[in-house]
Amino acid sequence: MFYLLGISSVYAGSRDQNSAYDLYFDNSSPALSVEKLGLITTMRLDMQRLVMGWSPTLKEDFLDIPVLSPSTGDKDPSETDGAETFDPDSPNENTDKPKEIEYNVLNIDFDKLISEENDDVLKNMHQYFGKVQPTEKNDYTGRYKGCNLIFITAEAFSPYAVRQDLTPTLYKMVHEGYNFTNFYNPIWGVSTSDGEYVATTSLIPKSGVWSYYKSASNYMPFAMGNQFRSLNYITKAYHNHSFDYYRRDLSHPNMGYEYKALGNGLDVKKTWPESDLEMMEKTIPEYINNQPFHTYYMTVSGHMLYDFSGNSMSAKNKSYVENLPYSEAARAYLACQIELDRAMEYLLKQLELAGIADKTLIALSADHYPYGLEHEDLEELAGHKVEKNFELYKSTFILYTKGMTPETIDKPSSSLDIIPTLSNLMGLDYDSRLLMGRDIFSDSDPLVIFLNKSFITDKGRYNSQTGEFIPAEGVTVDESYRKTISALVESKFYYSTKILETDYYAKVLKQQQ
Repeated sequence: MFYLLGISSVYAGSRDQNSAYDLYFDNSSPALSVEKLGLITTMRLDMQRLVMGWSPTLKEDFLDIPVLSPSTGDKDPSETDGAETFDPDSPNENTDKPKEIEYNVLNIDFDKLISEENDDVLKNMHQYFGKVQPTEKNDYTGRYKGCNLIFITAEAFSPYAVRQDLTPTLYKMVHEGYNFTNFYNPIWGVSTSDGEYVATTSLIPKSGVWSYYKSASNYMPFAMGNQFRSLNYITKAYHNHSFDYYRRDLSHPNMGYEYKALGNGLDVKKTWPESDLEMMEKTIPEYINNQPFHTYYMTVSGHMLYDFSGNSMSAKNKSYVENLPYSEAARAYLACQIELDRAMEYLLKQLELAGIADKTLIALSADHYPYGLEHEDLEELAGHKVEKNFELYKSTFILYTKGMTPETIDKPSSSLDIIPTLSNLMGLDYDSRLLMGRDIFSDSDPLVIFLNKSFITDKGRYNSQTGEFIPAEGVTVDESYRKTISALVESKFYYSTKILETDYYAKVLKQQQ
């Protein structure tokens, strides 16, 4: 009787995004599900879906949503009322702007794919991606073409770790490079592994699985390693903890890297956590004289727990923070991030000695915020109350090369945007329609997506837990705008999952080669 009453209430309620009905039948968001359905039901659904190989569904009324950009005024490229349209084989000229428009696209004939496809899911995907408006090439396109790239995912890195007194190298890289002041690093279901996956693929992870591990059997052409390997770059990846943790020994070679980690070719002292500085000292000689190169690092020195007895990096750098007016956990966090700063200091010095500091772009972002700290510790470091739905995930993205002209970028962006941004800066051939993020330097409208399907655009922010849309200062939008963006967010979750499940890139790109 209780079960029937519960099911009846689910059916009788709303069927909107994140409703009890949506979470019970169509989508997975454990945090919201606990709130709407209860802990026991959420645990049962999670286990059932794991065993049954469950996949989310996309509501029929979401299938025909605008997919060009978050702006409600955009038109479908098939419309011909005089507005600019998209044709990948024949870039248009806008009569008001006599400049040939080039897009970041590959030559994919979606019409042909649709006509030849019998599988309904794949046909729907072809239709969706064929309608997505690609990003235009811009003044930043190819700015670092032919240069080296060092791409770093830094364990639990945050704005609190950027201090002129304690981490001067990180501070310098932030303020003398591209300074992204409105960048977010949402947390996902599998913390570090999903954080890596988002930053290195521009895809949203599938709920309930290790998406990076699952991608190891897929064709991943937009991964930096694979893109640069096709250009005859040396491509290497390193991690200073166990080589098979999260099965990186499978995912990272598939992303185009010669991969080394502790226990698999990287000989660093086995402590907890291990030293980022030592990793740099051991690995830089392997590639610095083999240009052009692309190197990827997943660091570990910033890992929890944050104390001075069980964290070797915090203990190593304790003297630098012992007089700070913070709790032990906050001080220990800063101390272990000092090790990352020392690693970056060493890296910049070696690039300088090799004479390639101005020819090497460094990109650094976090895997997730330092959730090993209690919320009051975070507020202590921030110096103010930290709002939990948006501000908690505000982060720092570093793009730095010696001698570059510093720029401040206020546009909302997130780790989902890293791959398209790097691809455009490095002048790589990629298809912006097939990624969930956008080139930050393009004129596309910003969209920051969070795990609970809250979002931020240039017009405001929507909190999915409270159902409140807070417009940006001076902006007025109606409820239809919020619904359009929520539908767009829903579609990005869905199609990210389908790309992973169907090995979609192989189906649309391998046959083009």
